[in-house]
Amino acid sequence: MDLMIDFPGGARVDAHFGPFIVATDQPTQGGGPGSAPTPFEVFLASLGTCAGFYVLEFCRQRGMAAAGIRLYQHMEEDPSSGLVSRIHLDIQLPPDFPESYKAAVIRAAQQCKVKKQLEHPPVVDVRILVSGGASS
Repeated sequence: MDLMIDFPGGARVDAHFGPFIVATDQPTQGGGPGSAPTPFEVFLASLGTCAGFYVLEFCRQRGMAAAGIRLYQHMEEDPSSGLVSRIHLDIQLPPDFPESYKAAVIRAAQQCKVKKQLEHPPVVDVRILVSGGASS
């Protein structure tokens, strides 16, 4: 998948792919009006929503309603680097959720492609693209 990133004004930076736009912004203390999540918040949300999709599919495949299921994501930050050092994903299940499926729903959430990608990070090359298509 290829993305095109542009700058629609202020501190906004948007990602375009296919018919979709993911808008990002900065909070007021970062120079923006806070009209959208920050890029880092979108990155973190991709993990939780991906895990959530796998939980949803687990329920769908078993003919179970996902109503009442929630995922809560909590991040621990390393104070020396300011980077996230641990992410907790808690799956809140309704009281009538079958006990026999609890371990399996955790395994389903762990299949999230975003989680797997974080475990094996890609190499990120930053290059210059000159008008006319040449890169350096």
